[in-house]
Amino acid sequence: MLSFCPLASGSNGNACCVSSARTAVLIDAGLPGRTIEALLHENNLSPDSLSAILVTHEHTDHIAGVGVLSRKYGLPVYANAATWAAMEARLGEIRPQNVRVFETGQDFYIKDICVNPIPISHDAAEPVGYAMMSGANKLVMLTDLGFMPDYALDAAEYADAIVIESNHDVELVKNGPYPGQLKRRILSSRGHLSNADCGKALVKLFSRGVRTAILGHLSKDNNNEALAMETVVEALRLSDIMEMKLSVARRA
Repeated sequence: MLSFCPLASGSNGNACCVSSARTAVLIDAGLPGRTIEALLHENNLSPDSLSAILVTHEHTDHIAGVGVLSRKYGLPVYANAATWAAMEARLGEIRPQNVRVFETGQDFYIKDICVNPIPISHDAAEPVGYAMMSGANKLVMLTDLGFMPDYALDAAEYADAIVIESNHDVELVKNGPYPGQLKRRILSSRGHLSNADCGKALVKLFSRGVRTAILGHLSKDNNNEALAMETVVEALRLSDIMEMKLSVARRA
């Protein structure tokens, strides 16, 4: 049985624990190591139980604690070659045996968890989402992406649960105080998924068998939990979908 525990999700730091009967892995470690340790303990999880860290991309809010945790607990760090090249200098020393390089789109195993790195569009070297499978269970994380491609929807098909980005309300971004360059970045195809686009993606995912979704990476300035939920629920309602179970991942 796989379980999701989003420890933190947002521009100030990201970390999610995925656990099976035999192991637990972190997807990203974008907060100080001590903060992640505390969040794990709050959720009755032990840092000593971790088997690895999976990195989605090299932005600081996804890697800030990677080096510290790898050194302290002897954790292998998995990322594709382009992400390793972009982040390695900022992680500090990682033991050679803990440097694990995968090829995006190619499955690999961490004990009893099969990991499928899904290519996504974001302003990073080679960003990915992850589909995690163990036995009959499947969990998917798709955040930090400018748009939702069909192949990512296909990769999430029949997931027991998905963490999906619902980053911003488009009008709040357009009318907010951010400088024009940052607004264009957020709204671009290499930026972040809006509430409306998240809703559209979940309508498509419902037809692919997904029934549980956790909204993630909400913007502090251009969104809030109520607005994200309202927008997504309305998109589902307009498609006569009432059976989707929704929640929101907390910010750090």
